[in-house]
Amino acid sequence: MLAIIDSVALLGLDGQKVRVEVDVSNGLPALDIVGLPDAAVREAKDRVRTAIKNSGLDFPIQRITVNLAPADLRKEGPAFDLPIAVGILAATGQINPELFSGMLFLGELSLDGSIRGVNGVLPLVLAARELGFKKVVVPLNNAPEAALVQGMNVFGLTSLTELSASLKGEVELKPYKPEMIVTDHSAGEKELDFADVRGQLAAKRAMEVAAAGGHNILMLGSPGCGKTMLARRLPSILPDLTFEEAIEVTKIYSIAGQLSAKNPLVTRRPFRAPHHTSSTASLVGGGRIPKPGEISLAHHGILFMDELPEFHKDSLEALRQPLEDGCVSVSRVAASFIFPAQIMLVGAANPCPCGFLLDKEKECNCTPYQVQKYINRISGPLLDRIDIHLEVPKISYSELHEAPPGEASLQIKKRVEKARSIQRERFKDLSISYNAAMGAREVRRFCKPDAEGAKLLQDAFKRMALSARSHDRILKVARTIADLDGSETISAQHLAEAIQYRGLDRLFR
Repeated sequence: MLAIIDSVALLGLDGQKVRVEVDVSNGLPALDIVGLPDAAVREAKDRVRTAIKNSGLDFPIQRITVNLAPADLRKEGPAFDLPIAVGILAATGQINPELFSGMLFLGELSLDGSIRGVNGVLPLVLAARELGFKKVVVPLNNAPEAALVQGMNVFGLTSLTELSASLKGEVELKPYKPEMIVTDHSAGEKELDFADVRGQLAAKRAMEVAAAGGHNILMLGSPGCGKTMLARRLPSILPDLTFEEAIEVTKIYSIAGQLSAKNPLVTRRPFRAPHHTSSTASLVGGGRIPKPGEISLAHHGILFMDELPEFHKDSLEALRQPLEDGCVSVSRVAASFIFPAQIMLVGAANPCPCGFLLDKEKECNCTPYQVQKYINRISGPLLDRIDIHLEVPKISYSELHEAPPGEASLQIKKRVEKARSIQRERFKDLSISYNAAMGAREVRRFCKPDAEGAKLLQDAFKRMALSARSHDRILKVARTIADLDGSETISAQHLAEAIQYRGLDRLFR
């Protein structure tokens, strides 16, 4: 007999329908899997055979051929175990095919017949909905994740025995009912709050501007001046994720296998802090069939790169495309994959190898050549893509012990959210939602300074030898500063603050 079971294969973040065709016929006992399977799929024959036997079901002593169509699409991962097992049971008449008509199956089988969770269920179920499916059977561990997809009946099962009884009509197959997902940001904000930062008023102001407009920021300062402390508190003032943004982020974390079992939906903005020894592939994404890297895992959140000049040059240059386009393109011989990467890049760096070039108390022992060589590890094109260059001064003893507590993150967050709401209203007819995402056309349309501001920008452009990209980024930052002030017009005051955030253009370029 021939049985056809529906499943889905994952290509990047997209899914493609796969027909699992199972033929059971007379001949020497064997189980062959064809259709470009990888090693994990080829090994399914041993898992499926043992799982069926240990579930008290009959495994046919016949020739079994499993074809995963389309045959020219590479299949990977253990998610095809369950549809293969269901196909064998259907082809041998042990279950009723009519009971799973229009149903899609995903899951890995253990040798005892239990159904184990797999990675990438959320994008797979989203793809199934786009393909017209209304019902999907997944491991119970993956059911909360799959139930995030509206309009799908999700059935979460624990074992092949339970599934067989349901498909025989002995037990009613009931859809999984998800529990309410509670989004609570209070705990994280209490742990890391800007109120903990003493002094550094200029740095906190720059952080507020960066958060309000989604701007990239680079902090330059001596060791121990508070760069990392500021960066790790930046998520506490960012607006909360919308549900659509949360689904996008959760898809990426699902593929990477980094979802929490307790909460299937990522409700906090990601904060990724890769070590400076990280490889280019770990940042961009890679593998024979590429998986998302740290840049994509920071989608709609923050990519914090501490000791930025210490990263490998190839890794730093790989940031150019994501910062410009908001996505990562990974090409392989078989296909090209695009992963989203709308990130805020937050970098921290010492100004020189010893770290004390800008320190007013401790003398720097680096030569001018060493300083220039060190800072040049951050190339001009990459530096152009960073909107805010911030010099973080060393904090004094009196500020550390006598200064009152700083402004709380909750208060700053309210101003940031107000500015973001202005931006959403401004861009409501466009495909962007914050100032940093504006292209050249939007900059010309929405970032027109007044006469005094235009004169100031012209003088700065000539004196600092700015590039056209730096010019546009100054205007974007000025637009954000004006939004924080509630001003429709970009004045000279707003532009003056934006220009001072191009510190590296003044110091080293």
